[in-house]
Amino acid sequence: MTLPTIEQCVFIGGLLHVAVLLAAVQVPLVLDWRTELKPLSPFLRQLFLVYSAFILLTIIGFTLISLLFAAELSNGSVLARLVTGFIGFFWLARLGVQFFVFDAQPILKTRWMRCGYHGLTVVFMLLILVYSFVSFN
Repeated sequence: MTLPTIEQCVFIGGLLHVAVLLAAVQVPLVLDWRTELKPLSPFLRQLFLVYSAFILLTIIGFTLISLLFAAELSNGSVLARLVTGFIGFFWLARLGVQFFVFDAQPILKTRWMRCGYHGLTVVFMLLILVYSFVSFN
């Protein structure tokens, strides 16, 4: 078995982002945002939704540049290293928030919620590994 090339690693990272996006579009329904956000003031509710949209757009951007420009991101240029390093850091920060800020226990009541939560944790770790590897190679 041969190891994937750096370009293939970037493309795999893009596919992992697709998995994150598939999970992300389900979050508002699974976490019942319509009910849970109702007690917030209209401004805070809108702010929350805008922040969520911008995070989603960022992940869409990571997905597209990884899938469409894998060769450019794997060429070792300073820009390629900075972009892949930023993507790796983004997911490292996200994982840090998950472990040290979020308390997900109240929502992990069903097997599906636990599987989804832990599955995404694995995907975040893989994203960190892939983009850090590409950035430092």
